Amino acid sequence: MPTAPQGPADLPWLPRLSPQFRADLAALEASPPADWGLALRALATQHIGLTQATALASSLARLQQAHGGNGSLTGLRLGLASNATVDFLKPMLTASALRHGLALEVISGDFGQVAQQAMDPQSTINRARPDAVLIAVSQAGLPLRAGAAWPPFAAAPALAELGAIRDGFRSHSGALCLVQNLPTPPQLLFGSLDAATRGTLRAETTAFNRALAADVGKHGDLLIDVEWLAQYLGLTRWYDERQWHMARLPCALAALPLYADFVARALGALRGKARKCLVLDLDNTLWGGVIGDDGLDGIFLNVGDARGEAFREIQQTALDLRSRGVVLAVCSKNDDATARAPFREHPGMLLKESDIAVFMANWDDKATNIERIARQLELGLDAMVLLDDNPAERAQVRAALPQVAVPEPGGDPSAYPAQLLAAGYFESAGFTAEDLARAADYQANAARAQMLTGARNLDDFLRTLQMRIAFAPFDLQGRKRITQLINKTNQFNVTTPRYTEQQVAGFQESAHHYTLQVRLTDKFGDNGMIGVVICEKQPREWRIDTWLMSCRVLNRGVEQAICNRLAVDAAAAGAQRLVGTIIPTARNGIVRDLYQRLGFAQPASDAQAWTLELSQYRPHATWMSPDETRGAQASA
Repeated sequence: MPTAPQGPADLPWLPRLSPQFRADLAALEASPPADWGLALRALATQHIGLTQATALASSLARLQQAHGGNGSLTGLRLGLASNATVDFLKPMLTASALRHGLALEVISGDFGQVAQQAMDPQSTINRARPDAVLIAVSQAGLPLRAGAAWPPFAAAPALAELGAIRDGFRSHSGALCLVQNLPTPPQLLFGSLDAATRGTLRAETTAFNRALAADVGKHGDLLIDVEWLAQYLGLTRWYDERQWHMARLPCALAALPLYADFVARALGALRGKARKCLVLDLDNTLWGGVIGDDGLDGIFLNVGDARGEAFREIQQTALDLRSRGVVLAVCSKNDDATARAPFREHPGMLLKESDIAVFMANWDDKATNIERIARQLELGLDAMVLLDDNPAERAQVRAALPQVAVPEPGGDPSAYPAQLLAAGYFESAGFTAEDLARAADYQANAARAQMLTGARNLDDFLRTLQMRIAFAPFDLQGRKRITQLINKTNQFNVTTPRYTEQQVAGFQESAHHYTLQVRLTDKFGDNGMIGVVICEKQPREWRIDTWLMSCRVLNRGVEQAICNRLAVDAAAAGAQRLVGTIIPTARNGIVRDLYQRLGFAQPASDAQAWTLELSQYRPHATWMSPDETRGAQASA
């Protein structure tokens, strides 16, 4: 495996471009596999330039036209409004989005017409009704400069104009806005005094960014932190004044792949594509040396030793990720007892066995073990990231499991944490209490799976779980998590709609809609919010617009308990029936028979609609007790 490129603009966590790229892409188009979306994604998961990005974007369009749909990719329409030239950016965005599991369609407005595109209901972007709009406006496109008199710069007018642009797109397109902040200017008027002198471009840019960050969350928008990106890359590499004056490029041409990936990972997070589990190798990844050969005293983990401290920093990064909800697993070619010994006995270990949700140490190949870890955690392979120092192991997993992210960590262990975090695998579009508890939740899930293995039958298992279910209408406190679930749940999702936080608030306030958020606890802990339902209320019937659940709670009777609650509330409101629709996707096969299992009937006149007559409904038995709710049904 070739050594990864080192500069941050080269996305060094990705393997170098294969010399076979053109041939592989041509072969994919000539004879597409059943999952051509996954194959295209695998080709995008290497360091590509503008030429390769353009080829990937063209191949995506041709495959979509030839086969219909997006394969296993998730479709997303993105409006792009900028005061810069975006011709080069569009294919880079499309190719980078493939890397994050998205089939991206980019709709751009006329050059420099950002406000006009936002305010005109019939503009190109607003008429397209995109899922999201990227507002990519630089300092030059905002009224930051106030005039010749001092102070020459002011943040307030720029914030007001950007706020009006965001309001325009939200009102006329219904899209969520991705709005980028401003990179720090490279020029200084006063030198170091610029930062503390009101009215300088640096000081007002800082004030602008601070105010923007505080404001985006209030409207359910998403911030693209270009300020950090430019600093990470280096301001002198981010800015290219010559390219700006000649071609109005938004940043230096060499920075476009990094910028495009930065935006694409945020879009992926919006659609639930962020990774959830970090799988850790052990020897020469979490500690220096080989535990089986060197023994406890021979591995590098001690404070005061440069090599040992580098590996301790890797462990601290893993702990930091766990603290924000990332699940940790171990996958090592080792004897189990030998692999566990440092966790139990070495004083330099920061990670403990209790931090690891699944510990897999044996002599099977890494890909097989990662599949086992994913099954035990009830996670998809596309939720996994493998951190491994061994290039042969990385190559084997990439070849066998292209869904799994396998970063190039770099040759020096001191670079591993920065490389892992810069890759953005665990990008977040929001942060909730449920996210904070996710690592513990999945660890508890593994314990539940272990308990199920020992149970005589499913009823015994469910009875001993001591489940309590709580129902409530949508509220402000749960809105962010509700929006998150709506946009990332793909498997147990009957219609797969995608709604912004603003639209979720609209359902909450609507007299014509019924909303439900569902939470579940059991003896292992609080599962948090695990279900969302939205119904359209009509005089004689309630139509189920949205019904989704976390796959972590499948086969526990939650869907039966939700159906009971819907039936009780609909009947109390005077409705005679519930009507549900299933819209099949490539990933929601587990709900195809949901309504049939729950006793709904399918009219011959409508192959997709299912109807439940409430006068004939008999509540389903479940092993759940109500938790501060009036509608949950329980039975013993």
